[in-house]
This record gives sequence, structure tokens and C-alpha cells, in this order.
Amino acid sequence: MQAKKRYFILLSAGSCLALLFYFGGLQFRASRSHSRREEHSGRNGLHHPSPEHFWPRFPDALRPFFPWDQLENEDSSVHISPRQKRDANSSIYKGKKCRMESCFDFTLCKKNGFKVYVYPQQKGEKIAESYQNILAAIEGSRFYTSDPSQACLFVLSLDTLDRDQLSPQYVHNLRSKVQSLHLWNNGRNHLIFNLYSGTWPDYTEDVGFDIGQAMLAKASISTENFRPNFDVSIPLFSKDHPRTGGERGFLKFNTIPPLRKYMLVFKGKRYLTGIGSDTRNALYHVHNGEDVVLLTTCKHGKDWQKHKDSRCDRDNTEYEKYDYREMLHNATFCLVPRGRRLGSFRFLEALQAACVPVMLSNGWELPFSEVINWNQAAVIGDERLLLQIIQDRIFKHISRNSLIWNKHPGGLFVLPQYSSYLGDFPYYYANLGLKPPSKFTAVIHAVTPLVSQSQPVLKLLVAAAKSQYCAQIIVLWNCDKPLPAKHRWPATAVPVIVIEGESKVMSSRFLPYDNIITDAVLSLDEDTVLSTTEVDFAFTVWQSFPERIVGYPARSHFWDNSKERWGYTSKWTNDYSMVLTGAAIYHKYYHYLYSHYLPASLKNMVDQLANCEDILMNFLVSAVTKLPPIKVTQKKQYKETMMGQTSRASRWADPDHFAQRQSCMNTFASWFGYMPLIHSQMRLDPVLFKDQVSILRKKYRDIERL
Repeated sequence: MQAKKRYFILLSAGSCLALLFYFGGLQFRASRSHSRREEHSGRNGLHHPSPEHFWPRFPDALRPFFPWDQLENEDSSVHISPRQKRDANSSIYKGKKCRMESCFDFTLCKKNGFKVYVYPQQKGEKIAESYQNILAAIEGSRFYTSDPSQACLFVLSLDTLDRDQLSPQYVHNLRSKVQSLHLWNNGRNHLIFNLYSGTWPDYTEDVGFDIGQAMLAKASISTENFRPNFDVSIPLFSKDHPRTGGERGFLKFNTIPPLRKYMLVFKGKRYLTGIGSDTRNALYHVHNGEDVVLLTTCKHGKDWQKHKDSRCDRDNTEYEKYDYREMLHNATFCLVPRGRRLGSFRFLEALQAACVPVMLSNGWELPFSEVINWNQAAVIGDERLLLQIIQDRIFKHISRNSLIWNKHPGGLFVLPQYSSYLGDFPYYYANLGLKPPSKFTAVIHAVTPLVSQSQPVLKLLVAAAKSQYCAQIIVLWNCDKPLPAKHRWPATAVPVIVIEGESKVMSSRFLPYDNIITDAVLSLDEDTVLSTTEVDFAFTVWQSFPERIVGYPARSHFWDNSKERWGYTSKWTNDYSMVLTGAAIYHKYYHYLYSHYLPASLKNMVDQLANCEDILMNFLVSAVTKLPPIKVTQKKQYKETMMGQTSRASRWADPDHFAQRQSCMNTFASWFGYMPLIHSQMRLDPVLFKDQVSILRKKYRDIERL
């Protein structure tokens, strides 16, 4: 991309390009006809909703993002307490629900077309050179008007580019200055530019004043805070970025793919502590000084020597050996890791040098993502990949092979510690020419004392044992009472193993017990009502979808616009996103993932509440597969109604139970960094189910009677 074009996209497009896209003033055509994000899967295959769609957008499976906090007083100390952060959280981006149809007045644009008004500079106000260049570019464009009555869009002359309180470019008292503008109108039809927000140590995305209904043209904006079809993500650029002209791009004809000296390069600062330090601190593991040259220096800041580690001197020496410009223009791929903030100067520098950017910045809404499909121009990685690759180098005996890295679900979710044989995972049966497992282990979660031979758990045990696909039954005894005597359990044709749950907590039902000898697990609550026919049918369905959860009781999630949080519902609707593990079949590998991939904080929450373990398992499996679970034939009752109200199994009747599940949904989504659950309208019934043919012709005829 030529520098002049880059400049136009960077400065002019931030103020008008995306808006012209809405107003019809400019018909922007991205390469390969990437005309609408609704028609194409965007970043890593996620669908981007239309303005009418009420579901908010979330990034891919990432590490958790903490709430973006806003200081109550922009001039107060940057060291604020967690309680202050929580209190301030509700005030950030008060126009978070804003979209063009709700927070933009189109009538201002109908009479005079797309005209942009720049407020006159106020006496005594300082404006950084970078912001002066942006304003000058707008004033020099065909869209500019000096008459506010003709304007469709308004741009502040107050410098909002740098909102880091420690920066000398920081403008104080901006809140009151903006509110005093007579055309402000709560930010409606205004565009605010911002390159830097937040400050040490958290570097949040708070710009330090209420933007109201204004649009943001912002660098380093996260997908969590980005308002689709309203905000515009722009690239981070340095103060030396040319206002006009500049050096031509280095992409030449007949040089694709480029044959260059280096495969992958990076040269930049290394942060010893704090946000953004993890990825850059690990780069030296990958650096080989030949085709992969990844250089960092901790020699920055006034007191870097006070904090330097044992690698600093060696890294600084290696850093000085290489010329950055020479590296950049002689590399095929250029690493673009996040810094203190999500964006990096390296992004534009790599594009200008015709070097393919390799993005390592989880959760960054890439520049102009509404119209540019970056999957065709950049390698979008995951920050966690670097550490996983290094781990594979150290522990070569359990390292992931090429198939694992390059086939869904990828190396992050396929843990070689579980098995070195790909056939032990549910994702590679077709690649290996294997048939799905032919037997299952039923794991019944028991929490109620065994006092009667007519209890539901015994009926359930017998029904599961009669299945032609059942290899064994494990009763996980999580009851406070001692284990019942062996003769209390009914005689069955398959082995029945009774084991005590570890610490009697909910998460123990998903431990990877050695006693489970089959790959398939039929997970059951003790009060579940299922017939042998239902068990057989569900298992045959699972054999066609071994990577998913397949079962009977379904639940769903939704976005509550009034509360701006996720909700949980058990109502019967036309879709679902969860299948509860009280009557479901899945691969036993998910027991291992639940125990070894998920953080202790989430499992501890489940155990403390004695609730939500089924929701967490659904989050995990959907995050891995990027697919919804599968519900099989509907029935009206899954739970035995005769359970005593004093038993632990009666938690479903507890009024706090539902509220806890709502809370769990949002805590889980926060850790995953997005909402992994996916809605589905598919339900699988037996062939001839309810068809008007003889009941004798139906294989699963008993299901119709239930």
C-alpha cells in the first residue's frame, strides 16, 4: 500500500470513510468483494451481526478481559481501589448501546449531504501536531464546511488523541470543556479521535470524559468495547507519520510470495512487568538469529536499570546488532505483538514494508475491520500460542504434531498430556479412518442417601445397564452419608462401580477418573428419568457427533439489553444453546479439559455454589468446537418429582438457584473473553418418529410413549 493511500485511510477515513459507507457518499469496495461483514465470517470465523441484530459482538476464545474502568475524576490519582473500579465500571461508555439508527441524526445529512464541521480552536488550548494534522486533513477535504448549520458530522478542536494522564499532551478538564460546547448535544453526530487511553498500570480504554452518543475513531480499541457499525477502529501511528506523501510502499509486482532473507522479525521494547509484558518477554525463546530474528530491549524509561532482569544486558547487546529498517524490508512475516495497549506501530510499518503482519494481540478490533477482511492480509494468531509452542519444544515427548496445530480445534485445546495418540481425541476419527466408540460408561452423580429400593437412582441405574451400548456404570457418591452396602445396589449385566467424589464437590463429577474405560461418557443426575430406549437413541446420535454434547434437557442464553449482561433461561423456545449434563453424552476428554484447562477460580465458584457445573461444561465444549450441542427428542419430564425437598437434589427448587446461574453465565463469559455458546434450532428425532406408520416398524417405538 502506498504511503499516500495509507495516509488517506488513516487520517481522512477515520472521520469520513466508514460514515460515507453508511450515507452512500462513497461506495467502498474491499478487495475480493468483501462488501458486508454480515455476509462473510470475519475474524476466525465469527459472524458479525447486522445493525438490527441485538446480540453484541464478542472476540474469539481468549484469556479474560477485566472491566474497563473509568476514573470519577480525570485528574485524580491513577492508583484506584478495586471497589472504585467496580463503581466506575457502569459509567464507562454510557452510550455503549449506541448504533447509527439510535444515536445518529440522519436528518442533518439529508439537506446538504455529507459535510463535516471542525470546531474553531479555542484560545490557549494546546493541540499536538498529530491532531493538528488530522484536523487539517479534514479541513482540506471536499467534505469540510465552516458553517455548522450545514454540517452532518462534527469534530472537536479539543485534542482528544492522548488521554494518558501521565502524558505531557494530556488535556485537563476536558469533561467540562466538552460539555460547554453549544453544539455538543450529548455527542450526537460527533466524531472523537483517540490514539491513547488509560494510563499505568492498567491502561484501560477510558478516555476520561463522557462521550455520550459520539462515535469513536479509536486506536487499540478492544472488540469488547467496540460498538459495531458505529465506532471506527483506526491504526496506531507515530507523531512522525507524514501528513502527506511519504515513502512508497514496498510491494512490487511479481514478488508474491516474497523470497526474503528473514522468515519472521520483530524489534521493539520489552516490558519487564505489567500488562503487555508476557508475550514480548517470551520472544527470546523463538529467536534463532538466522531466519527468525525477534529482538527486544528493556532499555527504555528513566529507571529501567532499577528493574532490569538477568537477560537485559544480553538482549540489549543483541538488539543493537540489527538495523530495524533492513530487517523490516527483508522479511516475509513481521510480528505485531501487543504493547501496553492492544495496538502497535508495527502494524502500519509492516504493511508499508510489504511484510505480512503476524498479529499477537488478543481482543484487538483491527483497523477498519468493518470493510477490510484482515484474514486475507494478515496472520491473526493468539497470544497463548507462543507459550504453547515453547512448551512443546521443552517437552518434546508430549509435543503436538503438525495435524494438531493445523486442524480444528488447534493446539490450544488439544493437550498432549492427555494422550500421544490422536485416536484418543474426538476430533480426528475421520482423518485416521476410525469409527466412533461403540460403548459408553454411565456416570451417575448421587447426592442423596440410599434409603429405599424405589428411589429414582436405582431405576435409572437399571435402565442404563440394559442399554446394548453400556460397558459399565460408575456411581459417583457425593452424598454426605457413608457408601451404601454392596447388596443395596441392583444386580446388572454390566459392572457397577461406586466411588466417592473428591471432597464431595460438584466439579468432582468431571474429574478424569481412571475407572472410566470408554471414550464415551453418559452423564446422569441421580433424579433423571430416562428409559433404555432413550439412552440407546442418544448414544447412536452421539456416534455421529463425537466432539459435541448430545442429550435431552436443553437451556438457552440471551443478551439482556436492559441490564447489559447475559441471561439464562429454561423456557421452551425455538432454539437452545446448552444441553445439561444431567442427561447427556460426551467424550471423556472433556473431563480432562475441564480439570486441566479451566482455571481454579471458575471451578471453585462452581463448588462453592454447588451449581453451574453443567453450564461451565457447555461453555468449554462450545469454546473448543465452535459448535452448539445437539438436543435429541423432546419429553416433558426429565426429573423425578418424588425427590424429597430436603435433599441436595432439590436445589432446582431453590429460588437462589436460578439467580446463581445468571451470575455464573457472566463470570464464565468474562473469563473466556467472549460468549462461546452458540444457538441451534436443530433437534434430532428417530426416523419415523410420530409418523403415521405401524408402531412395529419403528426402531425406537418406546420413545413415542414417553
